[in-house]
Amino acid sequence: MSLRKLLIANRGEIAVRVMRTAKAMGIATVAVYSEADARALHVETADEAYPIGPAPARESYLKIDAILAAAKASGADAIHPGYGFLSENADFADACAAAGLVFVGPPAAAIRAMGSKSAAKALMEKAGVPLVPGYHGEDQEPALLRAEAARIGYPVLIKASAGGGGKGMKVVTFDAEFPDALASAQREAKSAFGDDRVLIEKYLTRPRHIEVQVFADAHGHAVYLHERDCSIQRRHQKVVEEAPAPGLSPARRAAMGQAAVDAAKAVGYVGAGTVEFIAEGEDFFFMEMNTRLQVEHPVTEAITGQDLVEWQLRVARGEKLPLAQADIPLIGAAIEVRLYAEDPQRDFLPQVGRLDHLALPFAVPGVRVDAGVRAGDAVSIHYDPMIAKIIAAGADRAEAVGRLCAALAATEVVGLATNRSFLAAIAGHPAFAAAELDTGFIARHAADLLPAPEPVDDRILALAALSILLEEARVSAAAADPADPFSPWGLAPGWRLNRAAHVDLTFSDQGARIAVRAHYKASGFVLDLPGGPLAVEGAREADGTLAARLDGVRLKARVVRSGMKLTVFAGGLERTVEFVDPRVASIDATGTAGRLVAPMPGTVIRVAVEPGQAVLKGAALVVVEAMKMEHTVTAPRDGVVQAVNFAVGDLVDEGAELLVLDEAG
Repeated sequence: MSLRKLLIANRGEIAVRVMRTAKAMGIATVAVYSEADARALHVETADEAYPIGPAPARESYLKIDAILAAAKASGADAIHPGYGFLSENADFADACAAAGLVFVGPPAAAIRAMGSKSAAKALMEKAGVPLVPGYHGEDQEPALLRAEAARIGYPVLIKASAGGGGKGMKVVTFDAEFPDALASAQREAKSAFGDDRVLIEKYLTRPRHIEVQVFADAHGHAVYLHERDCSIQRRHQKVVEEAPAPGLSPARRAAMGQAAVDAAKAVGYVGAGTVEFIAEGEDFFFMEMNTRLQVEHPVTEAITGQDLVEWQLRVARGEKLPLAQADIPLIGAAIEVRLYAEDPQRDFLPQVGRLDHLALPFAVPGVRVDAGVRAGDAVSIHYDPMIAKIIAAGADRAEAVGRLCAALAATEVVGLATNRSFLAAIAGHPAFAAAELDTGFIARHAADLLPAPEPVDDRILALAALSILLEEARVSAAAADPADPFSPWGLAPGWRLNRAAHVDLTFSDQGARIAVRAHYKASGFVLDLPGGPLAVEGAREADGTLAARLDGVRLKARVVRSGMKLTVFAGGLERTVEFVDPRVASIDATGTAGRLVAPMPGTVIRVAVEPGQAVLKGAALVVVEAMKMEHTVTAPRDGVVQAVNFAVGDLVDEGAELLVLDEAG
């Protein structure tokens, strides 16, 4: 079967990733894009690109007819769905076949068989694959589901039957919590997957999440390419993935691998898939099968030396698997983290906006970066806020961990809050180094991973001040009269007649003003800092790096200015301070303390109160959906609702006042 031109029905880093392999195989590539992605990296990477609709995914990347029309117009003979969007949509696979296109994925029947978690578990039970105790039935009557939860025994996990990625997933610890948790899970499931059915399982207290990469061809061959440990999660979404799973014995690896292959064969699988298990002690249980390539596939590629997208394309062309089970190597270790535009200090709220500065660790040895954005691109409300995947590989796990720490230290993002520091805290934590992994890792070490912000230290202030002073000197030099280049009026902003040369700078850190006096010296400056005087000198290098000496200690840093904000990257640390320029009118940020505002741009999906209604502290008031996740605005105190400013379906901006709450009485 020939495969000459491939359309990638996706966006971002996975689209770029697939194009890279396809081009290496001599296959032409076609991109599709929404109005929001007209200048996106995947569009510019492709040989051709076709518009398919407005920004919302449901009007573009989820429109089967628009994608098929683009395939026909381009002359593509195959479609790769990437992951997310239509990648596990059996109707899309059928539509591709009906249009005479090769779908680079499993048969539609296999997608349907594994698309329902309940049906999949019934199949796995017949195939002898171990299952977690739970309810996987079709009857979705709330009273029955609640009774089943009580039968299984709390805590239980409510999961969307038709999806994954943490959407529509809720942990319930008490019977009284069940109705609200069920309603929320069903809403999220309906929004994310168009299907509000759920299943209920026993929630294990210290489990590991281990998944096995499987591959099958159309000739009856199936193999596993070892496993990945994805235990470090937040809200059931993977944060860190690594291969192989630490501490797994060869016998247990073989047992889980064979169970995964049995699962794939049970549904007549073809192509790349991932069988996910929950493991505790020596036991492991089938959770679900993802009928697509996973976000974390690069760690498997690193330890096997194989290109899984190439395997997908070869299988789609009708070829046999490149390797037999006994020939698949296991080399070293690899770890992947996902760099997201989200604010850990605001409960990881996704961020939207422009990437004013982006430096990714492409030059760090042993590190691979998969990114779908560049500096200047925007992170949109309409799509997943992932900026890049950072993958570190080494001869063993310790080397991979060290390289991951170095990669995160070299990562710089300005313009949006990110989880970079959070990821660095995980990578540098002693428990992570010791491979003490389970799904409770983040909650258990939250105090270390999410410390309260501390006041900015003298070193950060010194680097911020040095950056401002060097920029002032550059501007002064540029403004000097070329006819009198030695005039003191054009040499530097600190020159004064008959008095010591100094300049006062003011910074703001977390609302606190900090005064820094800079004394000009022949070789640099002496800064009066909160901790005492500090001799500072330095210069900007061609790449924008700041080469500095602080009391003789040499270091390199980068200070990126965005408006009045200065973000300092030094020694793996990152801090932002605001420069208070006396020449610019001061505009104090409007505080939102006590205001009932939208935590981010999104859509109002539920209004739980009405004007005149009395509410108690903690009561749910409004639910805003953004990026397929629900964010509930609750009452900060007892009170009476005076006004509701938005209705269900309304779009709201971040900071929009959703309602007005008066003091009770």
